[in-house]
Amino acid sequence: MSRYAPADLEPKWQAAWNEAEVFLAKRDPDKEKYYVLEMFPYPSGRIHIGHVRNYTMGDVVARYKSSCGFSVLHPMGWDAFGMPAENAAMASGGHPGEWTYQNIATMRDQMKPLGLSIDWTREFATCDPEYYGQQQSMFIDFMDKGLVYRKNATVNWDPIDMTVLANEQVIDGCGWRSGAPVERRDLTQWFFKISDYSDDLLNSIDALDNWPDKVKTMQKNWIGKSRGLQFAFSLIDAPEDHDRIEVYTTRPDTLRGASFVGISADHPLAKKLAAENPEIAAFCDECRKGGTTEEVIEKAEKLGLDTGLKVRHPFDTAWELPVYIANFILMDYGTGAIFGCPAHDQRDHDFATKYGLPINYVFAPTEGELNTSEAFVPFKTDAVKYLLGFAGEEIQTGDQGVDTAIDFCESNGVGHGVTKFRLRDWGLSRQRYWGCPIPVVHCEACGVVPEKKENLPVELPKDVTFDQPGNPLDRHPTWRNCACPSCGADALRETDTMDTFVDSSWYYARFTSPHADTPTVSEDAAYWMNVDQYIGGIEHAILHLLYSRFFARAMNVTGHLPDSAREPFNALFTQGMVTHAIYQNAVRKDEHGRAIYHYPDEVEERDGGTFVKATGEAITVIPSAKMSKSKNNVVDPVEIIKQYGADTARWFVLSDSPPERDVEWTASGAEASAKHLNRVWRLTADLAGAPESGTGDDDLLRASHKAMNEVTLGIDSFGFNASIAKLYGFTNTIAKSKAGREAKRFALKTLAQLMSPMTPHLAEEMWSMLGGEGLIARAPWPRADEKMLVEENVTLPIQINGKRRDEITVPSDMPKEEIEKLALANEVVLKALDGGQPKKLIVVPGRIINVVI
Repeated sequence: MSRYAPADLEPKWQAAWNEAEVFLAKRDPDKEKYYVLEMFPYPSGRIHIGHVRNYTMGDVVARYKSSCGFSVLHPMGWDAFGMPAENAAMASGGHPGEWTYQNIATMRDQMKPLGLSIDWTREFATCDPEYYGQQQSMFIDFMDKGLVYRKNATVNWDPIDMTVLANEQVIDGCGWRSGAPVERRDLTQWFFKISDYSDDLLNSIDALDNWPDKVKTMQKNWIGKSRGLQFAFSLIDAPEDHDRIEVYTTRPDTLRGASFVGISADHPLAKKLAAENPEIAAFCDECRKGGTTEEVIEKAEKLGLDTGLKVRHPFDTAWELPVYIANFILMDYGTGAIFGCPAHDQRDHDFATKYGLPINYVFAPTEGELNTSEAFVPFKTDAVKYLLGFAGEEIQTGDQGVDTAIDFCESNGVGHGVTKFRLRDWGLSRQRYWGCPIPVVHCEACGVVPEKKENLPVELPKDVTFDQPGNPLDRHPTWRNCACPSCGADALRETDTMDTFVDSSWYYARFTSPHADTPTVSEDAAYWMNVDQYIGGIEHAILHLLYSRFFARAMNVTGHLPDSAREPFNALFTQGMVTHAIYQNAVRKDEHGRAIYHYPDEVEERDGGTFVKATGEAITVIPSAKMSKSKNNVVDPVEIIKQYGADTARWFVLSDSPPERDVEWTASGAEASAKHLNRVWRLTADLAGAPESGTGDDDLLRASHKAMNEVTLGIDSFGFNASIAKLYGFTNTIAKSKAGREAKRFALKTLAQLMSPMTPHLAEEMWSMLGGEGLIARAPWPRADEKMLVEENVTLPIQINGKRRDEITVPSDMPKEEIEKLALANEVVLKALDGGQPKKLIVVPGRIINVVI
């Protein structure tokens, strides 16, 4: 070729890789394995430049590890069930499966031009019956081990999507997909017993050395281990069968400040009272309209209703407290009852102020005045003086105060210390069609019976309609009808489907043997697991990652994963986002009065401003933000590949910022990346014109080995931008070198190898042009000769009284005494000394000289 033409060479080398099956993952007992995985995408129909960054990072690691001699597994699949497909079917009158598989085909076609080193033979979608059939098989195994159960529970109900949501799927009181305010409902649901693993999941976090600290902290807080006091208030004039109200509190040190007892609207006592009192029943119904998450409850107005009942304080039988039903108390947290201490809890303070309840201060700050207009909630490190304390002495609050209070209560027969967790069991039932059917049958004689494994998969029926709200499986004329697997009598299938987070909680294990007729194959799982490098967004820190950790443990218990895979991800990297400026029309709005946003390719910069190309209307440029379809500030990577090539897109998203930070996509940045790759290609093409011999061969050889070392260090530490910075410098060194042809050929072959994980197509072309043997994708990674990294000379800065004044270049192995002589003979130093002697002369060999006058 006479010019760098990505449109020609990129398909050529992709075809060569495919023909040679370069990326086919093979279990090789003679090789150490490496499993790199990016969180698999939802098939929305289009990839964006954020996908390019995410998958390119994984590809760099996969290609590098393969060159280092590892047997690499780098798969791709699709997280394909869920509400968007069902909503699209409702809107179009089609089927979710058609929409999903069409999107998968489109996105696959968009991804393949990127040249990713993916083993596409392992591809699957979670909506494939072959995949969810094995998920159903595992569900039955989980049932057998007591890891799944069914119970009536108060749940988050999304009134738009008409399905249950897990607490983690409620954001600011609204459904995470629909945006609708959630409501509370009582439904019979299926649950995974993730709470049985609370202690294990928590204690194992600290051993995740290669996970981001932020993610580990988020998981610790979500699991939420706490020690508190379990005790009971005795009811005065109690209704039948309700003589006590059990309470669990993490702040027993504030018990002397109690001024009321609150119970949930779903507490058994509240339900008994509601059955007899319409006012209480109406209030309880109102409470259930809100969501069940702590976040929702914290932000909602605190409402209560005095039941007219009273309880006795456990420290003093003459001390009576009123009992309220309150909308901020949940039955699923603790015991569904609390004692209110308004003096030291802001929520309780607001409630007590609203309803005229006493505010009793248990402790006060050791210094300063007590502000009684708000709750006094000290930090753990604050010393306090006890006004109504247990020991009558100053102690620290927090853990020490809690332990003192628990000891006092236990010694006085008031309850006992208990350790509890914030983590609740995982409600997996969803009242939707497009999900994995729960493989159980309801039989009048046998009850709930798991389907026989030989009848799996329980496939979703294709002939469903979405012309009515709710779950189409409930109204299908025949699908529900089946025979009981136990007695053979007529029975009904379960119509709830599984939460889509179930699908993504074990896909990493399925990739080890994706076409097996069992969930995993022990030999494959033992070889490939764990995932050595997992890459994905911080937004999955709790939901996906916590569920996946639980699932790995459950799969170990049921024999689907080895003991070594109980923690499935050895290393986790959370990448930053790709951002872009937003272009808002400054002249007009749409017919609804909303802002009009333009795509980047619809605007141009001229005359010191930004304008719409077609109309000339002025544009207000909003600073870079996360790419969003609603703001039209998205960049289509397909268009970028057409214009510049895949290697340019890959190079830019890796080069501009550390991978854990956001990177802003700019047209100028893409153009600069393209120019650099053109320059690299020209240097290679021009090699034929280089002189047979030249000067500085040793310097170029030394620079080549230095580049090998520094680029390798960058990739090993996930510092891809640092590696690329070194490659820029190495390219400049080659361009300026006067070395002969063979020295330059070695340097350019080294450059091609070091660039190959980032720009694999260009690297293959360079390798071919330079006479490299075979494919560069199969060439061993270049390793630096340690001897070549030792500099012959080193430049030492000279500081005088801490300020840099000059520098000298000396042999790197020059003795310290000789360096001191040269420093004292330096003209700048002599002038500063003015005939005198220095107070100190500090020489750090290889680093610096400091003269103190």
